[in-house]
Parts: sequence; structure tokens; C-alpha cells
Amino acid sequence: MQALVYVFLAIATALAASPLGAQTYDPNYPVCIQTYAIGGGSIDCSFTSLAQCAASASGRSAQCYDNPYFARSNRKPFRQRGVD
Repeated sequence: MQALVYVFLAIATALAASPLGAQTYDPNYPVCIQTYAIGGGSIDCSFTSLAQCAASASGRSAQCYDNPYFARSNRKPFRQRGVD
């Protein structure tokens, strides 16, 4: 009987351990929006500019900010040479 209790506790512990969630900050987009609500808020990093995010945040309890985990390119920007 006691072994059955231990087996049950082991199974319950394994099922209670939740899997890790997805990363909150998507490193492919430079701007995030954080919304606020009574039951909790959310973070969505799927914006390409602050203007795009601001349009989505307009009229809502939200704020836009730069994504701290945005994977910036190491390439140098293209520089045009002057015409001689």
C-alpha cells in the first residue's frame, strides 16, 4: 500500500512540473508592446518600428519599448560614395 502511495506521488510530481514556456522576447523584431490588465498583462515583440507599435497601443493600456534581445546584424550599413 505504501509503495502505491509513492508511485502516485511520483506520477503527480512529474505531471505537476510544467514545461518551460516560449521565450517572451522574440529576437527577430526590434520593438515590443507591453499591455496591462487587471488579471495580468502580456508582452508582444512582433513590431518592426515604434510607430507601428504606437498605432497598436493607441487607446489601450499599453506601452512600447525597444526589444532588449533584438538580434542586430553585425553588417555595416551600405555607404554610397560621392560622384566624382
